Amino acid sequence: MLREETVFGPIHSRRLGSSLGINLLPTKGKICNFDCIYCECGWNADGRSDTVLPTAAQVRKALEDKLSALMLDGTRIDSITFSGDGEPTLNPEFPRIIDDTLLLRDAYFPGAKVSVLSNATRVHIDEVFRALRKVDNPIMKIDAPTDELAALINRPAPGYSVRRTVEALKRFEGDFILQTMFLRACGLPDAECSFDTGSPEVLGPWMDIVRELRPRLIQVYSIDRPTPASGLQKYSTEQMKALVEPLLLEGFNIQFR
Repeated sequence: MLREETVFGPIHSRRLGSSLGINLLPTKGKICNFDCIYCECGWNADGRSDTVLPTAAQVRKALEDKLSALMLDGTRIDSITFSGDGEPTLNPEFPRIIDDTLLLRDAYFPGAKVSVLSNATRVHIDEVFRALRKVDNPIMKIDAPTDELAALINRPAPGYSVRRTVEALKRFEGDFILQTMFLRACGLPDAECSFDTGSPEVLGPWMDIVRELRPRLIQVYSIDRPTPASGLQKYSTEQMKALVEPLLLEGFNIQFR
């Protein structure tokens, strides 16, 4: 499901409403420092036909043209969302693009939120963190409480550390959204052992991370589209609610999908 435009949509999002997407990565390829086994965009190796990143000037023009047309059409926009084909903060002009987007949002759709879907791998970089602090919804991912499990689920580039990510996310002081995928794996082709993110040995340490970070919102979700890896099993909403019930009882704000 590679996005073929820099600015796409709007599409309906169960979390964000009418969402206009921005892809800061190639329009015919994929660039990410994760290679998640459940990614709807497929494996990184399958999306390398295009490595050209849009410039800040190109993003600004595409976004302004789209916002102007939507305003004239009377189309409602609830969120301008950075998602796309990989990790948006890898674009070297990400901070400038965020500033441009906020200015255009204020000019055309001042009631819309600006959201960024990120794997949180670059929050420790000051200029990236400062840019993320400016948006309404910094949506940061932690799928696994240990580096070993992250290696199976997210297949990160060398140097990834769950603990470093947690320490970097503390800089938000809770003013961010934490996103976590719940899934089971049975017989992955590149792993000898299966895993279950709802098992007590995974769930307990993950809940401890939630308690440590205290995000203003937690988005718990499961597989919704075809995945590049085989043998993955989804959780139902009811199952996920039961798993995170201790956090609900402690007063955490949790969304399910």
